[in-house]
Amino acid sequence: MEKDSAEDLEKSVSGWKEKTPLESKGFLTWEKDLVFTARIRGYSFEYDAKAQEGCFPTDTFLMSVAGCLGIDVVMFLQKMKAEIREFEVETLGERNPVPPQYFKAINIVIHIAGKGITAKKMDRAISLSQEKYCSVYHSLRKDMTFKVSYKISED
Repeated sequence: MEKDSAEDLEKSVSGWKEKTPLESKGFLTWEKDLVFTARIRGYSFEYDAKAQEGCFPTDTFLMSVAGCLGIDVVMFLQKMKAEIREFEVETLGERNPVPPQYFKAINIVIHIAGKGITAKKMDRAISLSQEKYCSVYHSLRKDMTFKVSYKISED
């Protein structure tokens, strides 16, 4: 990608990213045992320490990383005139075995199909997300191993 078009790509997201709220407010309500309902921005989901009636809090954290990266990558690819037909993010988090059981490593594989999707475009989109735009990624521990790869299917 030429330097001018890379700068244009970054300029194209500047207005959108500035609209991100600077505060987030949610509620966590105890239901029973170790089951809680989380509510934020009109959405709700269940947390359960036994993962029988809901997920672990770390599960939604892992998906937040994938969601933030996914939104950025799709947005950048669209700006690069790629036509995305399929997009799925596979995540695998490796946790510390003893408390605090933080993520030691996160591996992400993006499965993508469409037209005009190249390794160069994918590398650029992922790089922009990780280096500048993904707020969830920038909230991670600095000692964590974080790997993103992708598999492009041609149309």
